[in-house]
Amino acid sequence: MVPDEVVVEISNTVSPAQINALQSRFRLTRLESQSFQLTGTTLYRWRVPSGITVPRAVQAIEGDARVASAQPNYLFTLQQREPVAAVEGDPAQYELGKLRLPQAHGLAKGDNVLVAVIDSGIDVAHPDLAGSVAQSYDAIGTPPTPHKHGTAIAGLIAAHGKLMGAAPGARVLAIRAFDPAGKSAEGTTFNILKGLDWAATNKARVINMSFAGPADPAIHRSLEAARKKGIVLVAAAGNEGAKSAPLYPAADPNVIAVSATDANDRLLEQSNRGPHIAVAAPGSQIMVAIPDGGYEVSSGTSYAAAEVSGIIALMIERKPGLTPDQARGILLSTAKDLGPPGRDPMFGAGLADAYAALMADDASMAAATPPVERVSGAR
Repeated sequence: MVPDEVVVEISNTVSPAQINALQSRFRLTRLESQSFQLTGTTLYRWRVPSGITVPRAVQAIEGDARVASAQPNYLFTLQQREPVAAVEGDPAQYELGKLRLPQAHGLAKGDNVLVAVIDSGIDVAHPDLAGSVAQSYDAIGTPPTPHKHGTAIAGLIAAHGKLMGAAPGARVLAIRAFDPAGKSAEGTTFNILKGLDWAATNKARVINMSFAGPADPAIHRSLEAARKKGIVLVAAAGNEGAKSAPLYPAADPNVIAVSATDANDRLLEQSNRGPHIAVAAPGSQIMVAIPDGGYEVSSGTSYAAAEVSGIIALMIERKPGLTPDQARGILLSTAKDLGPPGRDPMFGAGLADAYAALMADDASMAAATPPVERVSGAR
């Protein structure tokens, strides 16, 4: 979490004078505030006074009748691993065959389906993304810099140059909510919430979230609202391995959680497991686009999630009225079973199959509404 910040949600019916009184009572310093259409509330990012811990501040603020909720400003990290050297023969696009995307592209390419990518800065000038980015939004407010992760995710969804994305006809809503930090990038509760709200306002049909962090009550409420609006939510399972607790937003019941496999249909060792995993997709040694027109081979559940987001865009082109529950159900019912027979904590229902998902008939779609797995910590 950010060490000295709280995120406080207040109903829009509370007056400015009451909010100022609240701020004064707890000696808070206002850093930012924003009204969110998804939840009909305003969220405030406040700095707590020196010497007061965030948990103590949250506990005190929650007791005020004017406050709908209070929580830390959690930190989330993008889900990639360090790049490895490309091997001869460029195996990076093996995922196309694994997911049966060439066959699927004979039926749909995701034309004009809006897929929001909440991530780091995207290189919109990359030749593989020419014309793919419909709009951009900066939730951070500092000068944007194209970043490897965001560019890679956008490319896996919508590339149509040297690389072929899962939905080459899709339109990307590029949302910068993560900034470089160490070897990856970090995003906060507040900036992710801004990204979710902007995506919903700008009519995203799919939201890709290739990041992971703790259970976050405010983000959960926005995800729930987005799903009720018909937006399909997809997230990376996380790269913390078999012993990790469930990571979010993948473990949120409103989200389609995706684990990662390799070229031999084995689970990526670093991939998180759990009963919330819906399906798997390739995430090991994937060739991805990077800024300045470059490419590299990298691994992570981030990439698996992006591929599934692209497949859902194909499904929406074919069936524009597709609901989030129907999308989940079709993915699960058409996946290629891996691991132990039936659904399991590693692969979920199995390896996603784009062609089979598009060929699912209306009767299958109507029946494809399986119960959502709840995970400890989801609220």
